[in-house]
Amino acid sequence: MTTTPDSTMTSQFLAYSHSKLIAQSWPRLRECVQSLTDEQLWWRPNDASNSIGNLLLHLNGNVRQWLVVSFNALEDTRNRPAEFSAQEGATAAVLLTELGRTLDEASIVLRRLTEADLLRRYKIQEYDVSGLEAVYKVVEHFGMHYGQILYVTKMFRNEDLGYFSELKKSGKAPHGSSNS
Repeated sequence: MTTTPDSTMTSQFLAYSHSKLIAQSWPRLRECVQSLTDEQLWWRPNDASNSIGNLLLHLNGNVRQWLVVSFNALEDTRNRPAEFSAQEGATAAVLLTELGRTLDEASIVLRRLTEADLLRRYKIQEYDVSGLEAVYKVVEHFGMHYGQILYVTKMFRNEDLGYFSELKKSGKAPHGSSNS
């Protein structure tokens, strides 16, 4: 089989999306959450903000709905408002286990998608989106909330988490490293 520019672009897009979501953001997010107490997990700075617990519920719902449900043509049973209304509840271990299962399923989806899947149209939350848009939305959305979780974790722990320590001296990645 010859490789076309489109198939190369598709495979690179999916591989990078998988890498950002599953290999980079998820382990760091999990490490942050595991370092917090249950009180810190459900802490909110004000009524207009979400706790890390809410964000974990929300990320689980979002990844499941946009990647797992849509690309597997499953029934969508997500209750998005409940993700934000919870004031307390599950422990970090339970929330991380549930999100981990969803990300395992999302990983399988990302590894099997084709160019045709990315070009196909899907109805998600009543939005009409391409498969490419759905994948991009999940990776971007996960990254946004992952950043919020990192920020709050750094606030509670009062320390640098060290995720980009290789950039501290020169501002440049070591020779031969990938763009993470």
